[in-house]
Amino acid sequence: MKVIFLQDVHEVATAGDMKEVADGYARNYLIPHQLAAQADPRMMNIIEARIKASARLTAHTEAEMTELAGLIDGQEIVFKAKAGVKDRLYGSVTPADIAAALESAVGQVIDKRKIELENPIRRLGSYEVPIKLTREIVPTIILKVIEEES
Repeated sequence: MKVIFLQDVHEVATAGDMKEVADGYARNYLIPHQLAAQADPRMMNIIEARIKASARLTAHTEAEMTELAGLIDGQEIVFKAKAGVKDRLYGSVTPADIAAALESAVGQVIDKRKIELENPIRRLGSYEVPIKLTREIVPTIILKVIEEES
């Protein structure tokens, strides 16, 4: 079924995208939760009007995100964690942990879903972590995981 996304759906699409999805996914999840609408000519006109109206708002948001990216980009975050043999961590460093550390360093809330880690960090070391604020604005932070002193 072809749908138009009304809101961002993590790792699927962003608002305004038109995409082919499974019928059951559209009928049982996307449409009832008002995340998407079935793509037909009437809905296309409604969405175009919404996109034009939100274009002004997007420009303002884009300016805020650019400013935030300037604060974040190249920021070095030091994260202390307990480690065992061969620098392997007890547990892992997750996007939620990084978001909390970044919030305390920068002073602004960063959604953990914006932090793009392929896998949780499980070893000591230095990592480059991209933060996807928007499609185009992706600053990178440097995360240094060091051993916590006991």
